[in-house]
Amino acid sequence: MLATASALVTGCGSGDDWSQPRPKPAPVGTLGPGFVDPSASPTPEATITPRPGSWTGVHPPNNYRVVLLTVGDDGPTRALVTAVKDWAEDEHVDLRTVVAGDPHNLVPSITKALEMGPDLIVTAGNDLIDPLALVTASHLSQQFLVVGAELAEPTHNVTAVDWSGASFRGEGLGMSSTYDPESFTAERCAASIRAGVAAVLNDLTGIVIWLDQL
Repeated sequence: MLATASALVTGCGSGDDWSQPRPKPAPVGTLGPGFVDPSASPTPEATITPRPGSWTGVHPPNNYRVVLLTVGDDGPTRALVTAVKDWAEDEHVDLRTVVAGDPHNLVPSITKALEMGPDLIVTAGNDLIDPLALVTASHLSQQFLVVGAELAEPTHNVTAVDWSGASFRGEGLGMSSTYDPESFTAERCAASIRAGVAAVLNDLTGIVIWLDQL
């Protein structure tokens, strides 16, 4: 465990030090019918509404390297963090967590996550959205997954999972729906990480996955 002025970093998983590069991770399993229209791939920044459960057949490879980047102790953020950690345990993911300790030092926390060299950075917490908008376009080779919020103008390496009641897009932009903390149910938060990772592993990135049907 390593503490810095801006973040607390914790880790669990295989014990791999992540220092060696490796091939791009491939999904285990396939997407079910209704996740996307097979005749037309989503356009950049598109919103798709997959059929519930169409992502359950897709799993990450063993020891998939994931950094969970989070800030805040509100109920929705805690629910998302719990869902990501439960998913990582179920799927044998090598998960490291970066907890931003100071809202004024969020960019250094994102930098810390980038320096770790994960396959995927998953973010939870609305305060990260504006800093992510500043940083992600400069690191196009790194995949990001935002759960429970979205970037207003994501680049191709930023995928989001959202729903009515979540949908924070950054300060001054407002919500695309009315914010409702009660919408962050355990079921929806669990679906958000699984559907989002299924999309990333299948190269369906730079889009918003809308989970209103749950």
